[in-house]
Amino acid sequence: MLYWKNGELHRNSASTFLKKEEEQAVIAAIRAAEKKTSGEIRVHMETHCDYNLMDRAADIFMELNMHETELRNGVLFYFAIHKHQFAVIGDVGIHNIVGEEFWRKEVELIEGYFDDGKYQEGLVEGIERAGEVLKQHFPYQSDDINELPDEISYGD
Repeated sequence: MLYWKNGELHRNSASTFLKKEEEQAVIAAIRAAEKKTSGEIRVHMETHCDYNLMDRAADIFMELNMHETELRNGVLFYFAIHKHQFAVIGDVGIHNIVGEEFWRKEVELIEGYFDDGKYQEGLVEGIERAGEVLKQHFPYQSDDINELPDEISYGD
């Protein structure tokens, strides 16, 4: 979990955080990453998070049924826009392989982009890195199905 310092006025709510073209670029990054792996990647943005960020990210992980993937290899990028906080968490299948250090580095990478106001770039880079790690440990199989939607989910 980290904070980012920068915040533009129009980006203070989940539904307006990404411009439409930025949102499409993020969705394209998710789809590209998932073509190389059996893993699932989701992005969820909320305007408000009224309690512990990691607890809320875990709740959203469950609400999005990310714990129900066959190989338990889902990755969630969770953003609490109003607080300028975010977390990246992985299900037990991937977490047990990459460990806490990988998630910490993912968060630090994204934070650097966000501090510079480069939201799309940070998200895309984080998704690409998560996709590469998923590909390494959970490569795409010919019978793979997309278990979860690729669209960004929002909560206001």
